[in-house]
Amino acid sequence: MIGNTVIRLQNTDIFQQKHLVLSDVNLEINKGDFVWLIGQTGSGKSSLLKVLYGDLHLTNGEGHSGGFDLKTLANKDVPFLRRKLGIVFQDFQLLSDRTVEKNLEFVLKATGWKDKTKIAERTKDVLEKVGLRSKLRKMPHELSGGEQQRVVIARALLNEPEVILADEPTGNLDPDTSEEIVLLLKQISQNGTAVLVATHDYHIIRTFPSRIIKCENGKILDDVQLV
Repeated sequence: MIGNTVIRLQNTDIFQQKHLVLSDVNLEINKGDFVWLIGQTGSGKSSLLKVLYGDLHLTNGEGHSGGFDLKTLANKDVPFLRRKLGIVFQDFQLLSDRTVEKNLEFVLKATGWKDKTKIAERTKDVLEKVGLRSKLRKMPHELSGGEQQRVVIARALLNEPEVILADEPTGNLDPDTSEEIVLLLKQISQNGTAVLVATHDYHIIRTFPSRIIKCENGKILDDVQLV
């Protein structure tokens, strides 16, 4: 990638199976950017994210994400791409049968970490960043929804990603907790990691104004203003 650009799509068409979802997409996101992604259900937000993390193949146009060429991305390289990205979903997807610490340890081991001391240090470090160092030994069911989402963000930070892709990260949270989560994501972007957040929550966008990208009528509109 050139300079600070961590995501770039040029003249890209995005398909879901054979159905054209978004056409002629041009998008650039740089290191440290915080960007909202909005659009009605079915407008292509999730498809766009899936292209960026290698779940949908790019056939038309050019695309780069986390240092990988999306057009030539082989299936065997998708796990390596995802190490460069932090992915945060609405439904936490924590392993319910193990502690917070073991959840994070599992991801590190799965992405090639072997040194037990370094694994323990990195686990504590990311939990410190999200304000949950004291919850190391807790099981997911012992945490509130907001705390579980903080663990998910800690998990996304483990491999020092260039970009965090967050799909409705506040969808299951109350308004106050939602604000705490977005504040945390904003802080992460200020430390240099680009953050792209797909959301339906216009209240939270108004609370934390930033660049807005909108999926509408099969197109991507950049730098949209909320009315």
